[in-house]
Amino acid sequence: MNLIKIFFLLFFINIFSQELEFRAVWVASVANINWPSEPGLSTDKQMEEAINIIETVKNTNMNTIILQVRPQCDALYYSEIEPWSYFLTGETGLPPEPFYDPLKFWIDESHKRGIKIHAWLNPYRANHPQNKSINQKSIINTKNELVFQLKNGYWWLNPTDKNAMQHSLNVVYDIVKRYDIDGIHFDDYFYPYPSYNNGEDFPDHELWKKSKKNIFVNNKNNWRRKSVNSFIKKVNKGIKKIKPHVVFGISPFGIWRPKHPNIADTSFDQYDMIFADPKKWLERGWADYFSPQLYWTIDNPKYSYPILLDWWNSQNKKNKKIWPGIRLSNYSGKDQIKEVINQIKINKSKNNLGIVFWSFNELKNNPELSKALVDEHFKN
Repeated sequence: MNLIKIFFLLFFINIFSQELEFRAVWVASVANINWPSEPGLSTDKQMEEAINIIETVKNTNMNTIILQVRPQCDALYYSEIEPWSYFLTGETGLPPEPFYDPLKFWIDESHKRGIKIHAWLNPYRANHPQNKSINQKSIINTKNELVFQLKNGYWWLNPTDKNAMQHSLNVVYDIVKRYDIDGIHFDDYFYPYPSYNNGEDFPDHELWKKSKKNIFVNNKNNWRRKSVNSFIKKVNKGIKKIKPHVVFGISPFGIWRPKHPNIADTSFDQYDMIFADPKKWLERGWADYFSPQLYWTIDNPKYSYPILLDWWNSQNKKNKKIWPGIRLSNYSGKDQIKEVINQIKINKSKNNLGIVFWSFNELKNNPELSKALVDEHFKN
């Protein structure tokens, strides 16, 4: 083998051995935030909007779309478990006309362009207040025993109900089995945020009374957290059993608990309010990647972006991927570009080779940001 061949061999070995950077954007369907732009659009219009999003992502040299396909115990894909989404067709249970499978369409069109699709599901929300179509096909009517009505228009699966847990597990496993997805993704909605029920306690009192209490589950908060922990562990294990190459990612609230890290002086405590313990999930390695929602700026005195990122990195005992989520709407125009570019620089300096943008609309509305990303950080 001559020297030129050896050079090129070493060059390509070096290129392919490098870790690929995770460059992702959330595309939300709930309340028609990103796609489709409104319920009930024609199939052609839905496809056109999807292609425009995929092309924007491709032209920004990004490589992953996190697409919300289950915003509220419904489906933006063909399912025999849950009904078609109101946010897709304008009526719960009504399929697209002419018929197509939106998730398959997104996967096919994205993969053609070298872009991965992570299917984003909400594990427990049964109804969002902006759903205008609660009919006989809604889980509120088909499996009413699994859900609770909250004060502000939300309905919620009961996470400690084993049948409710199994229902959501079946949804996850069904998608992994039938679709050529690259990942499954959850965001920060586990138990509902307190404001969804006017600050009142989640209405699972009867099941708590009947539950088997022990030394490890001696109060309601521990009991609820234990159920969520069990669900996360089963999701991860089930995905790996079906398709080991499909990754599981979680995007929790960006601060684990108040004063963790010490500067994070917040009144919201996800551990005791929505009963999520992402620190434990990270320490146990129950997901492949974590994208904590670090939705604050670098110079924020209470929630400084690099200090929060350092805290999450310090908890990463299993060497999982930490690809932070950032909020593009913190700034606009040139200020937005400067902040985003600097946050990416911080990520790379700490070996966090990935980022997730919230959300697509802000990326779309600032083409100068896309240009700056390609020019400076997303060149290839």
